[in-house]
Amino acid sequence: MDKRILEEYIDACEVIRETEAEIRKLEDKKSITANETVSGSNPEFPYNPQHFKVQGTIYSYADDSRLRAKKEILRKKKEKAEELKLQVEVWMISIPFRMQRIIKYKIFEKMTWQQVADRMGRKTTEESVRKEFKRFFEKN
Repeated sequence: MDKRILEEYIDACEVIRETEAEIRKLEDKKSITANETVSGSNPEFPYNPQHFKVQGTIYSYADDSRLRAKKEILRKKKEKAEELKLQVEVWMISIPFRMQRIIKYKIFEKMTWQQVADRMGRKTTEESVRKEFKRFFEKN
């Protein structure tokens, strides 16, 4: 596992969140209704004017096939992102807890090395945390 994949993990999490929002938005399109009032009259005498309320969805059969295709693409995109996310999470479990914390602070929370050292505590310095991180990725 390298740093690039850890950074992709962050993007994968965002892709999952955005994809779920897009799918919800597509689902909401199905429920949009149009209301209209039209005027007319009896076709026979007496020709009394009447008003009719017409309601319906603006969602058509052609829209349905496009929507299904789009949802399928989004579902595949989400699956791929979830697969990467799962790989990173499984890998994170296999590394030492100290390194898990360093990676979490530095890569996921985008802290500076000084902030990471402060969060780690126990007289940890900015340089020692940076070197430990560098050595870990050189070794693995």
